[in-house]
Amino acid sequence: MLKALLLFISLTSSIFAKIVTIDLANESSLSGKLVKSGTDDVFIDLGFDILKIPRSAITQIIDKASKQTDEENLFKNELFVESLGKRKLSSLKNLVHELGEAVVLIRTPIGLGSGFLIHPDGYIVTNDHVVAGERQISVTQFKGSGAKLAKQNFDNVKIVASGGNLDLALLKIEGQGERFEFPFVMLGSSPELKQGERVFAIGSPLGLERSVSEGIVSLRNRIISDRLHIQTTAEISPGNSGGPLFNYKGEVVGVNNMKVVAQGAEGLGFSIPVDSLKTFLINRDAYAFDPRNPNAGFRYTTPPAQSN
Repeated sequence: MLKALLLFISLTSSIFAKIVTIDLANESSLSGKLVKSGTDDVFIDLGFDILKIPRSAITQIIDKASKQTDEENLFKNELFVESLGKRKLSSLKNLVHELGEAVVLIRTPIGLGSGFLIHPDGYIVTNDHVVAGERQISVTQFKGSGAKLAKQNFDNVKIVASGGNLDLALLKIEGQGERFEFPFVMLGSSPELKQGERVFAIGSPLGLERSVSEGIVSLRNRIISDRLHIQTTAEISPGNSGGPLFNYKGEVVGVNNMKVVAQGAEGLGFSIPVDSLKTFLINRDAYAFDPRNPNAGFRYTTPPAQSN
């Protein structure tokens, strides 16, 4: 009887069904045609079978068509997305699972660093010192969670903009086709960051992929070498450079770029504030990379001054 009912539902509704992704409570997900959404159960067509899923096992249902439309609107004006208070506080475990695939390892012939995706077309933010003077750049994305990480390498990577004075660079993965979409992270706001607020970093210190360290904001406006930095107790090691510093809403609040290494010094990590990153991205034409001279961009206009 149940099989007959499901077959009838499939035949009468599949034409009008929409493609959805269902996130489950056990941190797995599946995609298919939404056949029926009831109070207690959801029926999804996987193509070869119809699956009945209890509502209690579902954390969220994402309409892919609506998500695509939303992303088109999100990136209509800028290369990045601001959270604007849309995200809620979450646990570290859930945030790492959600955001981890958007954090990448960047490798050059002389070293490695970290970076993070800010656009589904493959735009990546990292530190300028990670890629300065380099021609051969590869990016490794780590998919999955926990001990089951699958690596995907991208070797067709170009430098779009570089700002040595800000220690920021914008890269782009090319050659993936229009239908290929990368995961991306949202940017937070520097004025909303508070001293003592909990933060965490994801990166590849010493090449140890998708490592997580957490701490607090020791000071959000420390000036070092005439540049504004966030001082944090989150561990920042070689290889973390260019990776994101997140708050517990999953918003990027900083770009990790250095730590103090000295006898007796502990918990002295520093990140570039996210508002400095926004200024760099908005005015990226002023930092456009000149492939004829890897040590400098075109810099044909003067970037606007930043306010502290």
